[in-house]
Formats: sequence, structure tokens, C-alpha cells
Amino acid sequence: MPTAIRPRRSVLYMPGSNARALEKARTLSADALILDLEDAVAPDAKQTAREQVTAAVKAGGYGKREIAIRVNAFSTPWGMDDFKAAAEASPDAILVPKVSSADEMNDIARALAQAGSGASTRIWIMIETALSAFRLQEIAATAKNDKTRLSVFILGTNDYAKETRAKITRGRAGLIPFLANAVAAARAYGIDVIDGVYNDISNIDGLKEEAAQARDLGFDGKTIIHPTHIAPCNEAFSPGEEEVATARRVVSAFEQPEAKGKGVLQIDGRMYEILHAEIAKRTVAVADAIKEREAAQ
Repeated sequence: MPTAIRPRRSVLYMPGSNARALEKARTLSADALILDLEDAVAPDAKQTAREQVTAAVKAGGYGKREIAIRVNAFSTPWGMDDFKAAAEASPDAILVPKVSSADEMNDIARALAQAGSGASTRIWIMIETALSAFRLQEIAATAKNDKTRLSVFILGTNDYAKETRAKITRGRAGLIPFLANAVAAARAYGIDVIDGVYNDISNIDGLKEEAAQARDLGFDGKTIIHPTHIAPCNEAFSPGEEEVATARRVVSAFEQPEAKGKGVLQIDGRMYEILHAEIAKRTVAVADAIKEREAAQ
């Protein structure tokens, strides 16, 4: 489990070539913003996008919103220049796409060292290829190496579906093994994991259904492509009032002197083990982090 909980319920992609969008992002209630130099930017606008995004990050004004810059893959003509410029701008994170192996994580670590990036900038990676699905454990394991700074998996469900020919249908039956395995690998090595985007922008009910599925699978949040998706995702990935109240009672009960040495307690007519107390502690910590985040908007 990460030592510091940072809400990542809604992670909004913003096209780096759109200066108005970069400015508007300062007013939105998303937990995190991905200022995009990759998919959302046409080849002839890559340079402009890089300049606008790095200038926006250096200027600040995004409050408590977590800021990541998504660079182009190292294999492209723009990748290394994007990475160097992003490192200099010192966002909260640099998001690297198309990562499919532990060796590529080592390449990222070397690029970080060469760019002289500040220690506070973390690495997020896109998990979106068929090969990455087979190598989830070895990729996640590189988080043990402090030089990689790996802290978040972002799932690229559209790219994964393109490579595998899986159909993205209601319920996402064709993606469930990929989704569940990504969560398991991330959790094994203390990495947060964010679900892919929901494509039908106007179908808010469909978004809510998919966000609830992602929450139940264990995801920390969902990437989104439109501001109207922020509130439903914030709601879906926030523990409810009753859940938080119950969690506080469970934590309190296990902290009482009379509970010392006991592995099981009966609370409100239900049996709770120590593992449930640990889950409750995290629920309380998440709720407190969300409250702090929203108070700082």
C-alpha cells in the first residue's frame, strides 16, 4: 500500500495543443489531469503542444489537482524530446505510453537520471499492449527499484482492445481478465491503478455502470475524456457516508484496550477480523484524503 493516499477518482485527459482546455483545467474538479502530448495531438501540432503544456505546468495555478504530462513513446520522433521537456517542467508525474516490458522501465529510469528530473516527479505508465498483459507482474515489480519511480498504472483499454480484437461491450466481458490481472499486479507492488476511458460521452448512466464495475474490481479511479464525467467518477470511487461511519466504528473497536490480542470482534451484530480492520483503516484514510482534496478546490 502506498504510504500516502492521493485521490485519483477522476483522471481527465486534456489535449496539450488546446490552450483554452489547459486554462479551463485549472477550474475543474478532477482529482488529476493528464496534459496530453500523445493521442490527442496531431503530428503537426506536437511541438506547439509540448511548449504549451510545459509552460502551463511551470506557470502552475492547478491547485491540489495532480498533474501528469503524457509524452509520446520513446520509439517516436517526439518521445525523448517530450520526456526531457516534461522532466524540466517538474509535473507531479510523467506518463509514458506503450510500456510492455521491465527493460523499458529501465530505459525510463535512465532517461530520468539523464534529464535530471526532480525527485518529486513520479512515473506513470500506460498498460495497453498485448505484451504488457502477459508481463504485468514483471513490469509492476520494477516499482521496487526507486530509480524507476513507478507509482501508477493507467489502463489503455481502447488500445488493448485494438491489439487483441476484444470487443468493448456492456459489462466488458472480453476485458475482465486484463482488468483483474492489472489490479492484482499493481496491488502486489504498491502501485495505484486507474481504469480506461468510457467512450460514449453522452451516456452518463453507462459511465456510472462502468465506473461502479471498476471500483468493485479494485481500481482507484477512472480516466475520462470529458468534464461531464468528473462528478460521476468522483462519486463512484468515494466511499459512502455509511461505509465510512462503519469503518470508523470498526477501527475504534479494534483500538480499544479490551480488544488487544483478539483476532475477531463482534461489532453491530457482525463479525470482523483484523483484516477487516485494516480495510476499514484504508477506507477512513481515503475518505479523509478526499475531504482534504475537496476542501482545497
